[in-house]
Amino acid sequence: MSILDRVSSLIDPLLVPVKRPAFTAALNLPAPVQRRLVGKPVTYDGQTLAVDTQIMLALMKVSGEPDPSTLPIPKGRVALLRQSQLGGGRQEIGSVRELWAAGLKARLYVPEGASGNAPLLVFLHGGGFIFGDLDSHDAPCRLLASESGVKVLSIDYRLAPESPFPAAYDDSVAAFRWAVEHAAELGADPARIGVGGDSAGGNLAAGVALAVGEDCAFQLLIYPVTQSEANTRSREDLSEGFYLTADFIAAATNNYLPEGIDRRDPRHAPLYAEIPATGIAPAYVATAGFDPLRDEGEAYAAKLDEAGVKVVHRRFDDQIHGFLNVVGAGRTARAAVLEIARVLKDNL
Repeated sequence: MSILDRVSSLIDPLLVPVKRPAFTAALNLPAPVQRRLVGKPVTYDGQTLAVDTQIMLALMKVSGEPDPSTLPIPKGRVALLRQSQLGGGRQEIGSVRELWAAGLKARLYVPEGASGNAPLLVFLHGGGFIFGDLDSHDAPCRLLASESGVKVLSIDYRLAPESPFPAAYDDSVAAFRWAVEHAAELGADPARIGVGGDSAGGNLAAGVALAVGEDCAFQLLIYPVTQSEANTRSREDLSEGFYLTADFIAAATNNYLPEGIDRRDPRHAPLYAEIPATGIAPAYVATAGFDPLRDEGEAYAAKLDEAGVKVVHRRFDDQIHGFLNVVGAGRTARAAVLEIARVLKDNL
């Protein structure tokens, strides 16, 4: 039995507390040891996949971790939460408060030493519009808040198929506007309220920024979905083997955008939206080199730039979709999230 097999044998897919120590230990091994375990590097477009990410993917494969999209949606939600918690670990934060925002469950993360007039990020979680919740993104929200000094308000918007498009969009816009109106209650500076999110949440954040205009001070878009019509080169080339799969994308799209919905509706597809020449918040767009959504995220960054919006694009060449959730194990994904936290601090 190989060392990789021995580690994977400790990973019972049903027991997160048992899985996490072995998972963390494997991802924290010295890089040369990890390379011997997983073999030759994985490359694409001149990029090399981070070796700790490569070992993570190998462990998930041999442990039998399912692609959540292959499960009935209630079980898929449980699986995605389990996988998120596996990589998230325990991140310290000054305080956490549960509340309601525009009738939606929400969670406010307050970093140590934050003032009563602090900047605030309204955060919208990923999960393909069908999965994800406050708990699936608890760890990255804690880390972003603690490392940036920015309060983070995470929103539990409605999910499809129970609530298809435009429910998540409507909830996100309403929650952001609620945050602006209740800035004093949140201890936030109304002039320094931004919006952010990852994947589906990045899509919603982009939509919020376009909808609210100057009320938004900054938009943080982490490997966002920006369209659901075209099959880009990255969607084709990276459709299997890098966590986010073509099957997951199809399941998410078909549940969120049922038949009859225009997939170019700018509320869902910001890549097809008209970008005003003024009044749109500066943006930071993070993409991952081994992510099927890479090309459309970068196309949206270019679209914002062409429209005159101040935008910074950063491709994390060695990362996969979902790296935001891997802050409790390994080195490279956490380093990427810490860099994003510094961007958040500098902009808000």
